[in-house]
Amino acid sequence: MKKYFEYKIYFKPFNIELIGGILWTLDISGITENERFLSVYSENENLEPALNEILQNAIKSGLLENYEIVSSEIENKNWNEEWEKKIDVIEVTENIVIKPTFREYENAGNKLVIEIDPKMSFGTGEHETTRLMLQLLEKYLRKDDKVLDAGSGTGVLAIAAVKLGAEKALAFDVDEWCYMNGMENAELNNVSDKVKFLLGDISAVSENDFDLVLANINTHILLEIAENLVEKISDGGRLILSGLLRTDEEKIKNEYISLGLKLTDANHKNEWAALVFEK
Repeated sequence: MKKYFEYKIYFKPFNIELIGGILWTLDISGITENERFLSVYSENENLEPALNEILQNAIKSGLLENYEIVSSEIENKNWNEEWEKKIDVIEVTENIVIKPTFREYENAGNKLVIEIDPKMSFGTGEHETTRLMLQLLEKYLRKDDKVLDAGSGTGVLAIAAVKLGAEKALAFDVDEWCYMNGMENAELNNVSDKVKFLLGDISAVSENDFDLVLANINTHILLEIAENLVEKISDGGRLILSGLLRTDEEKIKNEYISLGLKLTDANHKNEWAALVFEK
């Protein structure tokens, strides 16, 4: 039987959405909200150093004043099932709806409904960055675009791109769970013929002629693969980035502008930012 570990995190100020969103970038199995703390669940009994690093960075960025971590080994549960209880239908824009497979939704307004079986992959529409990405995708996608989705999670962005009119989309993720989940979700939305998934990092992508590149991943990775992302964009193509906090916005702008891109738009929701560049 697998062992699971609970990391109770007490922190001030108690901004659940902000800190919860940051913690999802780690190797975890689930997060639950409590009145005074967040519980992070993982099979990794040595997760605490990674938690300390990410929370210390939050303090340095002025997002936290202090925190405390209390860890313990716990009884195995179906954390996916526990988490599903909190996931609902999300109306991302006036036209785009994300519907988990385990929820009912009556599409009275003929909206574009993306059905997702999340299975713990990031990209259910619950988080601000996913919503920001979809809002900007709807605004900047051109008919018959060739799209790259970097760090695809559930595959929701690649799937949405095709359903909005893209010719095809290529999505990749280093996590095998996300890779499998993305393919399942593409099939659920009848776009398997137009959305291809790769297991691996950006080096697995051989093409360099994408009209639109999407990347909703944390700031550290956005900086690490900046040159690789830029070289994937065709001349005149666009890049939409999120997964970054407002406090990291300037360093991301500077990095991508230094690589020859032009900043054309920005959007924000609470502490999170999304940026649009053109090559």
